[in-house]
Amino acid sequence: MKNRLQVYLLRHVQVALASLGRLWRSPLASFMTAAVIGIALALPSGLYLLTGNLQRLSTYWDGNASISLFLKHDIGDAEARKLGGRLEGWPEIASVKLITADQALAEFRELSGFGDALDSLDENPLPAVLAVRPTADDAGAASRLLEKLRALDAVDIAQLDLQWVARFNAMVDLARRGILLIGLLLGLAVLLVVGNTIRLEIQNRRDEIEVTKLIGATDAFIRRPFLYTGLWYGLAGAVLAWLLVELAFWQLAGPVQQLAGLYQSHFGLAAFSFTDTLALAATGTALGLAGSWLAVGRHLGDIEPS
Repeated sequence: MKNRLQVYLLRHVQVALASLGRLWRSPLASFMTAAVIGIALALPSGLYLLTGNLQRLSTYWDGNASISLFLKHDIGDAEARKLGGRLEGWPEIASVKLITADQALAEFRELSGFGDALDSLDENPLPAVLAVRPTADDAGAASRLLEKLRALDAVDIAQLDLQWVARFNAMVDLARRGILLIGLLLGLAVLLVVGNTIRLEIQNRRDEIEVTKLIGATDAFIRRPFLYTGLWYGLAGAVLAWLLVELAFWQLAGPVQQLAGLYQSHFGLAAFSFTDTLALAATGTALGLAGSWLAVGRHLGDIEPS
């Protein structure tokens, strides 16, 4: 039993290497087919990684969420400071920073460029603000704290600065679904490309297949090299897709880091992880194998020795 298994595995290795050698002897045609598969796999893979980076970026922002409490105009600095000290004792709040009305006006004067217009005002129109930093990192806990703070008598307006993150995440999720549909369509394209390539290979080796059937070869024996050919095409396409995406992310890494630096952030693009690489290789190999299986099942039975 052990010897039979060894012979079976050895035969598969021989056929796999023979199929790879046949592709190696026609490098241009093999590369063009693999390149088409690689481009078809690179597009959804790159977009998927890009949305993953956007999701990671939104998570980073979400972890730095803060709530701005705009106090009523009749609340003085001393009362605002007292309220901030009381809020710091809440377990849901990590820290509270007071921005007085005068500080807010000075900051607005510096950033807006309307200094002359502000000088004509009789009184400061800006209220004191308490910048509250929640203890929890998730948006759900921050939203619950927002509702609690909004009910305070001294608070005029309570605003979660990162409410837009939820909308951003919803758009990213919609993009992921769209990428999934694109991936399915391009996966179908890979099946068609591999299937058509294997069909042409079967037609080119028609005489060889007829002779092989005449001497008693089974369909499984004849099918095996074509299946390995599709497998190699799929794997080569996955490798090319990996290279294309890595090259694209390498080109984008510098500008992204430069942009992140302008916002005092250390965010950087993350390309393929080890798990992502294995998934891409498995997907390409499976599509190549499936395409060749469909082509062989459709066209091999039409060839019979006369």
